Amino acid sequence: MTRFDARQPLPDAFRGAIIALGNFDGFHLGHQAVVGAAVEWARAEGRPAIVATFDPHPVRHFQPDAPPFRLTTLDQREALFAAAGADAMLVFGFDADLAATTAEAFVADLLVGRLGAAGVVTGEDFTFGNARGGNVAVLAQLGATLGMRTRAIGPVHTAGEVISSSRIRDALMAGDPETATRLMTRPFAMRGIVQHGDKVGRTIGFPTANLAPGHYLRPRYGIYAVTALLPDGRRLKGAANLGMRPMFDPPKELLEPHFFDFAGDLYGQEIEVAFHHFLRGEWKFGSLDDLMKQIALDCEQARALLDHVL
Repeated sequence: MTRFDARQPLPDAFRGAIIALGNFDGFHLGHQAVVGAAVEWARAEGRPAIVATFDPHPVRHFQPDAPPFRLTTLDQREALFAAAGADAMLVFGFDADLAATTAEAFVADLLVGRLGAAGVVTGEDFTFGNARGGNVAVLAQLGATLGMRTRAIGPVHTAGEVISSSRIRDALMAGDPETATRLMTRPFAMRGIVQHGDKVGRTIGFPTANLAPGHYLRPRYGIYAVTALLPDGRRLKGAANLGMRPMFDPPKELLEPHFFDFAGDLYGQEIEVAFHHFLRGEWKFGSLDDLMKQIALDCEQARALLDHVL
């Protein structure tokens, strides 16, 4: 898949595209419906299908001190958009200039002028432009005067509730990764570079691959049954601690997966760790022996829970 910067004109081959427009963080079932409609529309007219996203998230621009809340990185979104059938990803760098852009200028100068969009698909709740001056009605009205068509996709429901990124975040922070998986159609996953740690896990018989959580949302601290995707395509199963490691000084926030039946060197490699089941919270034990016994039980429980996972 090709990735484009929305600050630059699109190559001629991608002008006249159908653009799915939104943030798409988490790329849940609702987002998938928007992108799916754009891809179907583009294919029907023989046009390119492009998914446009914003990075950083607008919330990060307006509330720079907000706690981490991202569900996906740009790289993860790119892979998800490609799997959904899009031909390219377009990134709007959200900065002061974009924040100050009026709804009228966003449509006329960016979508139509710079990008040459033939059509745009959004969710019904999409807003844009300075002070959120634009919505789907404004988008349709402005687009019609400039030859750009628009379609809005309604919310997707499951079990009587509207699927949203906020609902997914709430579930993860409550220690309910199964609900997040159901709403996103895949587990929440953190991707990062394996870093050197203090190697305590190795000394107690449970070596870990340590990752910094970075800008990701923090699910509830504790122990999880996880899987990991390695750069070479291998998939591993394991148990992971996410949190501040109350048994060790100094406290340090890490994701520390221990992988079953694996003895390779992962330092410096980018891996993706997916959260399947929450096992327990972070506990402080009276001794390392007690900790080791509990980790063994955690691993046994994680193995059983992941038995159905390929």
